[in-house]
Amino acid sequence: MRELASFRPQDELMLIDNLATQRYASLFGLPASCRFMEADVTAPGFEEALAGCFAVVHLAAMTDAAGSIDRAAEVEHNNFEATRCVARAAANAGAAMIHLSSTSVYGIQSAVVDEECGPEGLKPQSPYADTKLREEAWMRENAGQLGLRFVTCRFGTIAGVSPGMRFHTAVNKFCWQAAMGMPITVWRTALHQRRPYLDLTDACCAIEHIVSTELFDGCIYNVLTANHTVDEIVSAIRRRVPELTVTMVDERIMNQLSYEVLDRRIRATGFAPTGSIDGAIDETLRLLGSRAIRTTNARAIA
Repeated sequence: MRELASFRPQDELMLIDNLATQRYASLFGLPASCRFMEADVTAPGFEEALAGCFAVVHLAAMTDAAGSIDRAAEVEHNNFEATRCVARAAANAGAAMIHLSSTSVYGIQSAVVDEECGPEGLKPQSPYADTKLREEAWMRENAGQLGLRFVTCRFGTIAGVSPGMRFHTAVNKFCWQAAMGMPITVWRTALHQRRPYLDLTDACCAIEHIVSTELFDGCIYNVLTANHTVDEIVSAIRRRVPELTVTMVDERIMNQLSYEVLDRRIRATGFAPTGSIDGAIDETLRLLGSRAIRTTNARAIA
Protein backbone atom coordinates (compact mmCIF):
# COMPACT_ATOMS: atom_id res chain seq x y z
CA MET A 1 0.00 0.00 0.00
CA ARG A 2 2.88 2.33 0.76
CA GLU A 3 4.36 1.65 -2.69
CA LEU A 4 1.04 2.36 -4.39
CA ALA A 5 0.62 5.56 -2.40
CA SER A 6 4.05 6.74 -3.52
CA PHE A 7 3.15 5.98 -7.14
CA ARG A 8 -0.17 7.81 -6.92
CA PRO A 9 0.12 10.61 -4.32
CA GLN A 10 -2.84 12.39 -5.88
CA ASP A 11 -5.20 9.49 -5.10
CA GLU A 12 -6.81 8.30 -1.89
CA LEU A 13 -6.25 4.62 -1.11
CA MET A 14 -8.58 2.57 1.07
CA LEU A 15 -7.30 -0.60 2.73
CA ILE A 16 -9.97 -3.10 3.83
CA ASP A 17 -8.94 -6.07 5.96
CA ASN A 18 -10.51 -8.19 8.70
CA LEU A 19 -7.14 -8.44 10.51
CA ALA A 20 -7.61 -12.19 10.92
CA THR A 21 -3.83 -12.61 10.64
CA GLN A 22 -3.32 -9.94 13.35
CA ARG A 23 -0.63 -8.17 11.35
CA TYR A 24 -1.43 -4.83 12.97
CA ALA A 25 2.07 -3.53 12.29
CA SER A 26 1.09 -3.32 8.61
CA LEU A 27 -0.88 -0.20 9.53
CA PHE A 28 1.99 1.63 11.25
CA GLY A 29 3.07 4.79 9.47
CA LEU A 30 0.65 4.64 6.55
CA PRO A 31 0.85 7.69 4.26
CA ALA A 32 -1.72 10.42 4.79
CA SER A 33 -3.50 9.45 1.56
CA CYS A 34 -4.31 5.98 2.96
CA ARG A 35 -7.37 5.09 4.99
CA PHE A 36 -8.17 1.81 6.73
CA MET A 37 -11.45 0.01 7.32
CA GLU A 38 -11.63 -3.14 9.43
CA ALA A 39 -14.18 -5.33 7.67
CA ASP A 40 -14.69 -8.79 6.22
CA VAL A 41 -15.27 -8.67 2.47
CA THR A 42 -17.55 -11.72 2.70
CA ALA A 43 -19.89 -9.91 5.11
CA PRO A 44 -22.28 -7.03 4.35
CA GLY A 45 -21.08 -3.51 5.04
CA PHE A 46 -17.77 -3.04 3.29
CA GLU A 47 -19.33 -2.09 -0.06
CA GLU A 48 -19.94 1.49 1.06
CA ALA A 49 -16.19 2.09 1.17
CA LEU A 50 -15.99 1.45 -2.60
CA ALA A 51 -18.20 4.41 -3.50
CA GLY A 52 -16.36 6.59 -6.03
CA CYS A 53 -13.53 4.04 -6.32
CA PHE A 54 -11.75 3.72 -9.67
CA ALA A 55 -10.12 0.33 -9.13
CA VAL A 56 -10.20 -2.46 -6.55
CA VAL A 57 -7.13 -4.64 -5.94
CA HIS A 58 -8.44 -7.92 -4.54
CA LEU A 59 -5.77 -9.41 -2.28
CA ALA A 60 -7.99 -10.97 0.40
CA ALA A 61 -7.17 -14.68 0.59
CA MET A 62 -5.73 -17.50 2.65
CA THR A 63 -2.47 -18.12 0.78
CA ASP A 64 -0.58 -20.98 2.47
CA ALA A 65 -0.60 -23.65 -0.26
CA ALA A 66 0.92 -26.42 1.87
CA GLY A 67 -1.28 -25.52 4.84
CA SER A 68 -4.39 -25.56 2.65
CA ILE A 69 -4.25 -29.38 2.50
CA ASP A 70 -5.74 -29.55 6.00
CA ARG A 71 -8.05 -26.55 5.48
CA ALA A 72 -9.44 -27.24 2.04
CA ALA A 73 -13.09 -26.44 2.87
CA GLU A 74 -12.11 -23.26 4.72
CA VAL A 75 -9.85 -22.08 1.88
CA GLU A 76 -12.53 -22.81 -0.69
CA HIS A 77 -15.20 -20.90 1.21
CA ASN A 78 -13.01 -17.98 2.21
CA ASN A 79 -11.12 -17.40 -1.05
CA PHE A 80 -13.82 -18.24 -3.57
CA GLU A 81 -16.57 -16.44 -1.69
CA ALA A 82 -14.35 -13.41 -1.10
CA THR A 83 -13.68 -13.13 -4.83
CA ARG A 84 -17.37 -13.28 -5.69
CA CYS A 85 -18.25 -10.69 -3.03
CA VAL A 86 -15.51 -8.26 -4.07
CA ALA A 87 -16.35 -8.65 -7.77
CA ARG A 88 -20.02 -7.87 -7.19
CA ALA A 89 -19.23 -4.92 -4.94
CA ALA A 90 -16.74 -3.51 -7.45
CA ALA A 91 -19.28 -3.86 -10.25
CA ASN A 92 -21.96 -2.12 -8.20
CA ALA A 93 -19.54 0.72 -7.46
CA GLY A 94 -18.57 1.05 -11.12
CA ALA A 95 -14.96 0.20 -10.25
CA ALA A 96 -12.56 -2.00 -12.19
CA MET A 97 -10.95 -4.97 -10.45
CA ILE A 98 -7.52 -6.57 -10.31
CA HIS A 99 -8.06 -10.22 -9.41
CA LEU A 100 -4.99 -11.90 -7.96
CA SER A 101 -4.44 -15.52 -8.88
CA SER A 102 -1.26 -17.58 -8.67
CA THR A 103 1.26 -19.34 -10.91
CA SER A 104 0.70 -22.36 -8.65
CA VAL A 105 -2.27 -23.20 -10.90
CA TYR A 106 0.34 -24.69 -13.25
CA GLY A 107 1.36 -28.18 -12.30
CA ILE A 108 2.64 -30.06 -15.30
CA GLN A 109 6.12 -31.28 -16.22
CA SER A 110 6.92 -28.95 -19.10
CA ALA A 111 9.83 -26.84 -20.24
CA VAL A 112 7.72 -23.69 -20.25
CA VAL A 113 4.13 -22.67 -19.58
CA ASP A 114 2.23 -19.48 -20.30
CA GLU A 115 -1.29 -18.05 -20.17
CA GLU A 116 -2.27 -20.01 -23.31
CA CYS A 117 -1.89 -23.27 -21.40
CA GLY A 118 -4.90 -25.53 -21.90
CA PRO A 119 -6.53 -27.70 -19.25
CA GLU A 120 -3.78 -30.28 -19.67
CA GLY A 121 -1.25 -27.73 -18.36
CA LEU A 122 -3.34 -26.56 -15.42
CA LYS A 123 -2.93 -29.19 -12.73
CA PRO A 124 -3.12 -27.41 -9.34
CA GLN A 125 -1.45 -29.43 -6.61
CA SER A 126 -3.11 -27.87 -3.57
CA PRO A 127 -6.61 -26.78 -2.50
CA TYR A 128 -5.34 -23.18 -2.57
CA ALA A 129 -4.27 -23.42 -6.23
CA ASP A 130 -7.42 -25.33 -7.17
CA THR A 131 -9.56 -22.58 -5.67
CA LYS A 132 -7.60 -19.91 -7.55
CA LEU A 133 -8.33 -21.71 -10.81
CA ARG A 134 -12.04 -21.83 -9.96
CA GLU A 135 -11.96 -18.11 -9.17
CA GLU A 136 -10.48 -17.42 -12.60
CA ALA A 137 -13.26 -19.38 -14.27
CA TRP A 138 -15.94 -17.60 -12.25
CA MET A 139 -14.54 -14.20 -13.19
CA ARG A 140 -14.53 -15.08 -16.91
CA GLU A 141 -18.07 -16.43 -16.78
CA ASN A 142 -19.68 -13.70 -14.68
CA ALA A 143 -17.84 -10.41 -15.28
CA GLY A 144 -19.79 -9.61 -18.43
CA GLN A 145 -23.15 -10.07 -16.76
CA LEU A 146 -22.00 -7.93 -13.83
CA GLY A 147 -20.67 -5.22 -16.15
CA LEU A 148 -17.28 -5.56 -14.46
CA ARG A 149 -13.98 -4.59 -16.08
CA PHE A 150 -11.26 -6.78 -14.66
CA VAL A 151 -7.89 -8.40 -15.17
CA THR A 152 -6.47 -11.56 -13.59
CA CYS A 153 -2.80 -11.69 -12.57
CA ARG A 154 -1.08 -14.97 -11.82
CA PHE A 155 1.61 -13.83 -9.41
CA GLY A 156 4.76 -15.82 -8.77
CA THR A 157 5.78 -16.65 -5.20
CA ILE A 158 6.32 -13.34 -3.40
CA ALA A 159 9.73 -12.50 -1.91
CA GLY A 160 10.76 -9.30 -0.19
CA VAL A 161 10.38 -7.10 2.83
CA SER A 162 7.23 -5.36 4.02
CA PRO A 163 5.91 -4.34 7.47
CA GLY A 164 3.43 -7.23 7.41
CA MET A 165 5.50 -9.80 5.52
CA ARG A 166 4.71 -13.48 5.98
CA PHE A 167 7.21 -16.28 6.28
CA HIS A 168 5.37 -19.36 5.01
CA THR A 169 6.45 -18.99 1.37
CA ALA A 170 9.73 -20.40 0.14
CA VAL A 171 12.18 -17.47 -0.05
CA ASN A 172 10.97 -15.65 3.05
CA LYS A 173 10.77 -18.88 5.05
CA PHE A 174 14.28 -19.90 4.01
CA CYS A 175 15.64 -16.48 5.01
CA TRP A 176 13.97 -16.72 8.42
CA GLN A 177 15.35 -20.20 9.04
CA ALA A 178 18.84 -19.14 8.00
CA ALA A 179 18.81 -16.00 10.13
CA MET A 180 17.65 -17.98 13.17
CA GLY A 181 20.41 -20.55 12.75
CA MET A 182 17.97 -23.30 11.79
CA PRO A 183 18.36 -25.75 8.88
CA ILE A 184 16.48 -24.75 5.75
CA THR A 185 13.70 -27.27 5.21
CA VAL A 186 13.33 -28.20 1.54
CA TRP A 187 10.77 -30.59 0.11
CA ARG A 188 12.60 -33.79 -0.79
CA THR A 189 11.69 -33.67 -4.49
CA ALA A 190 11.93 -29.90 -4.90
CA LEU A 191 15.63 -29.00 -4.81
CA HIS A 192 16.11 -28.86 -8.58
CA GLN A 193 12.58 -27.89 -9.52
CA ARG A 194 12.16 -24.55 -11.26
CA ARG A 195 9.50 -22.11 -10.07
CA PRO A 196 8.49 -18.47 -10.71
CA TYR A 197 9.26 -15.90 -8.01
CA LEU A 198 8.12 -12.30 -7.72
CA ASP A 199 9.95 -9.48 -5.97
CA LEU A 200 7.43 -7.56 -3.87
CA THR A 201 8.43 -4.26 -5.50
CA ASP A 202 7.73 -5.75 -8.94
CA ALA A 203 4.33 -6.89 -7.69
CA CYS A 204 3.48 -3.33 -6.64
CA CYS A 205 4.80 -1.91 -9.91
CA ALA A 206 2.67 -4.37 -11.89
CA ILE A 207 -0.45 -3.24 -10.04
CA GLU A 208 0.42 0.40 -10.70
CA HIS A 209 1.04 -0.39 -14.38
CA ILE A 210 -2.36 -2.04 -14.73
CA VAL A 211 -4.17 0.84 -13.05
CA SER A 212 -2.29 3.54 -14.99
CA THR A 213 -2.83 1.87 -18.36
CA GLU A 214 -6.35 0.71 -17.47
CA LEU A 215 -5.42 -2.80 -18.51
CA PHE A 216 -8.80 -4.23 -17.52
CA ASP A 217 -9.24 -6.40 -20.60
CA GLY A 218 -10.44 -9.61 -18.92
CA CYS A 219 -7.20 -11.40 -19.78
CA ILE A 220 -4.85 -13.43 -17.61
CA TYR A 221 -1.28 -12.17 -17.13
CA ASN A 222 1.62 -14.03 -15.55
CA VAL A 223 3.63 -11.66 -13.35
CA LEU A 224 7.06 -12.69 -12.10
CA THR A 225 10.57 -11.40 -11.58
CA ALA A 226 12.44 -14.59 -12.52
CA ASN A 227 12.30 -18.37 -12.57
CA HIS A 228 14.73 -20.10 -10.21
CA THR A 229 15.37 -23.57 -8.88
CA VAL A 230 15.16 -24.09 -5.14
CA ASP A 231 18.87 -24.93 -5.23
CA GLU A 232 19.61 -21.48 -6.69
CA ILE A 233 17.63 -19.84 -3.87
CA VAL A 234 19.43 -21.90 -1.24
CA SER A 235 22.82 -21.11 -2.81
CA ALA A 236 22.06 -17.38 -2.74
CA ILE A 237 21.32 -17.60 0.98
CA ARG A 238 24.39 -19.75 1.66
CA ARG A 239 26.64 -17.10 0.09
CA ARG A 240 25.50 -14.85 2.92
CA VAL A 241 25.21 -17.53 5.60
CA PRO A 242 28.05 -19.98 4.81
CA GLU A 243 27.27 -22.28 7.74
CA LEU A 244 23.78 -22.91 6.41
CA THR A 245 22.51 -26.49 6.51
CA VAL A 246 19.65 -28.02 4.52
CA THR A 247 17.20 -30.68 5.72
CA MET A 248 15.06 -32.55 3.21
CA VAL A 249 11.47 -33.04 4.33
CA ASP A 250 8.34 -34.75 2.99
CA GLU A 251 5.19 -32.82 2.10
CA ARG A 252 1.91 -34.06 0.70
CA ILE A 253 2.09 -31.67 -2.27
CA MET A 254 5.75 -32.27 -3.11
CA ASN A 255 4.80 -34.23 -6.25
CA GLN A 256 4.42 -30.91 -8.08
CA LEU A 257 6.76 -30.93 -11.06
CA SER A 258 9.25 -28.47 -12.50
CA TYR A 259 8.27 -25.79 -14.99
CA GLU A 260 9.28 -22.32 -16.16
CA VAL A 261 6.63 -19.63 -16.44
CA LEU A 262 6.73 -17.09 -19.27
CA ASP A 263 5.55 -13.51 -18.80
CA ARG A 264 5.67 -12.27 -22.39
CA ARG A 265 2.03 -11.14 -22.32
CA ILE A 266 2.45 -8.56 -19.53
CA ARG A 267 5.79 -7.43 -21.02
CA ALA A 268 4.04 -6.78 -24.33
CA THR A 269 1.93 -4.13 -22.56
CA GLY A 270 5.04 -2.16 -21.59
CA PHE A 271 5.70 -3.63 -18.16
CA ALA A 272 9.13 -5.07 -17.32
CA PRO A 273 10.19 -6.30 -13.88
CA THR A 274 13.22 -4.51 -12.44
CA GLY A 275 13.45 -6.28 -9.09
CA SER A 276 15.75 -9.06 -7.98
CA ILE A 277 15.14 -12.14 -5.89
CA ASP A 278 18.79 -11.92 -4.85
CA GLY A 279 18.14 -8.37 -3.65
CA ALA A 280 15.04 -9.49 -1.77
CA ILE A 281 17.10 -12.17 -0.01
CA ASP A 282 19.81 -9.67 0.85
CA GLU A 283 17.40 -7.12 2.35
CA THR A 284 15.46 -9.74 4.29
CA LEU A 285 18.59 -11.21 5.88
CA ARG A 286 19.96 -7.75 6.64
CA LEU A 287 16.80 -6.72 8.47
CA LEU A 288 16.56 -10.00 10.36
CA GLY A 289 19.92 -9.30 11.95
CA SER A 290 23.52 -8.55 11.02
CA ARG A 291 24.71 -11.81 12.61
CA ALA A 292 22.96 -13.70 9.83
CA ILE A 293 25.10 -12.07 7.14
CA ARG A 294 28.66 -13.39 6.83
CA THR A 295 29.67 -11.99 3.42
CA THR A 296 29.09 -8.61 1.87
CA ASN A 297 30.01 -9.36 -1.73
CA ALA A 298 27.63 -12.23 -2.45
CA ARG A 299 27.30 -13.02 -6.14
CA ALA A 300 23.84 -12.40 -7.54
CA ILE A 301 21.67 -15.21 -8.82
CA ALA A 302 22.20 -15.63 -12.54
